[in-house]
Amino acid sequence: MNHQPSELPVRANVRVAAVQMVSTPRVADNLQCAGELIGEAAAQGAKLVALPEYFPIFGLSDRDKFAVCEADGGGPIQDFLATSARSHGIWLVGGSLPLISPVAGKVLNSCLVYDPSGNRVARYDKIHLFGFEQGAERYDESATIAAGSELVAFDAPFARVGVSICYDLRFPELYRALGVADLLVIPAAFTETTGRAHWEILLRARAIENQCYVLAIAQGGRHENGRETHGNSMLIDPWGEIIDRLPKGPGIVIGEVDHARIAEVRMSLPALQHRVM
Repeated sequence: MNHQPSELPVRANVRVAAVQMVSTPRVADNLQCAGELIGEAAAQGAKLVALPEYFPIFGLSDRDKFAVCEADGGGPIQDFLATSARSHGIWLVGGSLPLISPVAGKVLNSCLVYDPSGNRVARYDKIHLFGFEQGAERYDESATIAAGSELVAFDAPFARVGVSICYDLRFPELYRALGVADLLVIPAAFTETTGRAHWEILLRARAIENQCYVLAIAQGGRHENGRETHGNSMLIDPWGEIIDRLPKGPGIVIGEVDHARIAEVRMSLPALQHRVM
């Protein structure tokens, strides 16, 4: 079976930015930091800006997010995202925030996307829930988070954009199922242990095998709960080359999605056409 990539419309190149943070247990502080960095990215010409996973709260315990989780469609965090997109005239990928879940005792870990008018155009609920145990280091997202089930991609005037969150990165079949995209956005909060070993390798692999840009948006530093996140937000081109990177601390990663580069890579190495399964 020959998998031909679907015909993509001609699109203009665009500057995109990742906002790296070291979020705290205090929503107000995190929104202030996010707002300043979104403004910095917009001032540098970014038309799509993305925030990291758990950008509004990185609690002292896993259950702190229940105190700030919002109903889908309204709340101070969602208002912040809509207002930020509208005031800067950008597409804003809202990292992730806790939304009320239909499953009792759990929340959704959801990425919301807003257009330059502040209208929400997409919602992705994290499908793959992180579990890890090595010595004293242990994580189990399924204890407090309900898994999503639907893949999400959206069309902006400048790109077809696929959305995923953090641990999803380890499941290449998710990205194949999204179809042909120009850009994959991956908000994350990789641990230092797993990030040091696998983060860059996995990101570059997803860019290479899907022959598209990858914008990886990370938490990056030592948090008040003692956890250290890996950082290294980066923009990667379809050949797997890293365009920009921020190792640690709050800041932005910025660069251009170049459609001629996508076409060049796909023409010289037509792997998407050579798929047989």
